[in-house]
Amino acid sequence: MNKKFMERAIMLAKKGVGWTNPNPLVGAVIVKNGEIIGEGYHERIGGLHAERNALKNCKEDPKGAKMYVTLEPCCHYGKTPPCTEVVIEKGIQKVYVGNLDPNPKVAGKGIQILREHGIEVETGILEKECAELNDVFFHYIQKDTPYIVLKYAMTLDGKIASYTGDSQWITGEKAREHVHWLRHKYSSIMAGIGTVLADDPMLNARLEDANQPTRIICDSRLRILEQTQIIQTADRIPTIIATLSENQEKIKRLENLGCNVWKAPEKNGHISIKALLKYLHQINIDSVLVEGGGILNEAVMKSGYVNKVYAYIAPKILGGEKAKTPVEGKGVAKIRDALCLEGLQSRMLGQDILLEGKVKTCLPEL
Repeated sequence: MNKKFMERAIMLAKKGVGWTNPNPLVGAVIVKNGEIIGEGYHERIGGLHAERNALKNCKEDPKGAKMYVTLEPCCHYGKTPPCTEVVIEKGIQKVYVGNLDPNPKVAGKGIQILREHGIEVETGILEKECAELNDVFFHYIQKDTPYIVLKYAMTLDGKIASYTGDSQWITGEKAREHVHWLRHKYSSIMAGIGTVLADDPMLNARLEDANQPTRIICDSRLRILEQTQIIQTADRIPTIIATLSENQEKIKRLENLGCNVWKAPEKNGHISIKALLKYLHQINIDSVLVEGGGILNEAVMKSGYVNKVYAYIAPKILGGEKAKTPVEGKGVAKIRDALCLEGLQSRMLGQDILLEGKVKTCLPEL
């Protein structure tokens, strides 16, 4: 066993970022006589899985070869046939696996089938590194809720806008480019109506080759204007308006423009975040990038479902007691109740700093 081949499989898997949701990222490498003879990755949802792509790309007969794959080969029929079938058919001698697949349709059965057909299987190869590929998929499958990412940009003194509401731009070009990559990576983006009315954003991924996220607007009273960029492009980019409103006339107009208007359950006069997340999971949205203002950020944080935080910090100081902050509302009463992060990483993006970490506290079940 040579870990460099699994490292290569991990590198390949990353090429599928943004295109496979809600399926996992998977890479596969086929090795014979110590040399790579084929490799592939899961490129897009509905397309061939990594194992089939690697076997298709083989430059010589893979019989007797070894396969390195970041995730357990599937053994069920979905959009494509089981990968176990083709691994057996092509005469692969041994399979090295990074992670077991938590999907109940697989969950060890793929490995069992391979072993029953005389194929040697070794698991846990670079397990941690392979698992990091699929934080979203594992959470989506095991928790029945989308993976929630809170993102915001602020100044050194913790402001997301000046006291006048001016917020463009807190951070520089490199940081904003990274945000567009996040929009490509995660399957949806959520904002509150306050942000939409103030900034008239597109909430799209402005990269040369990008997957456009489903846009989710939390708009309790259905105040969104039909001439906004979001509504005017709803026929091209999937758009969900979550509301408490009973204004059927406006709902019909928005639907005719391409929006999916979802009547949300109420909680304390606001949209129930818990119910909204449950609905999003039901329609196969595996991840949500929250790009709201302080009010929506507080609602999502209080719901207890935040999994990860990206905080962009600009080398600027605005001041002002009325200048908006990333999380508004009343806040927590005790330090022990704070949202705590672990595995914190930092990097420079131009003149700005990005802090990235996973939420430490356990999330409740929906």
